[in-house]
Amino acid sequence: MTLTKDQQKAGYPLPAYNFRVTVDGAAMSFAEVSGIHVERESVTYRHGFSFWEGEGIKTYRYDKFVPVTLKKGTVKGFSELYDWINEQQTRPRMVEVSLCDEEGRPLVTWRIRKAVPVKLEAPTFDAKTNEVSVESLELMVRGITIEHH
Repeated sequence: MTLTKDQQKAGYPLPAYNFRVTVDGAAMSFAEVSGIHVERESVTYRHGFSFWEGEGIKTYRYDKFVPVTLKKGTVKGFSELYDWINEQQTRPRMVEVSLCDEEGRPLVTWRIRKAVPVKLEAPTFDAKTNEVSVESLELMVRGITIEHH
């Protein structure tokens, strides 16, 4: 049985190359985003008779900060990454990574409530290659939610 175009769109995975990144509502261009995942810290609670009964209650309520890496080509002039990491008081920012369809409409968005830059890595300099220069910014993030549009 042949599937219609709409059935194929609904049933096949989305290509990962068509994505958009916004930081506090401002669009930024990146070549690669990696490391988005949710991890929870566990806390073991022991009640008054746990020494006798040998049972602890484990909860997973607290989001753990996890590293996310953003990579982009180095361009002449203004760089938002340098400004962000060089702030005197680095404040957490909201970052959204949206996977888009062929017309640029977001279909799935990973919304990160708290993102703090911790490491900016300059490109690798090698005179033997003709690769473009790519810098990377490592963020520590917390509070990831996924929204399907």
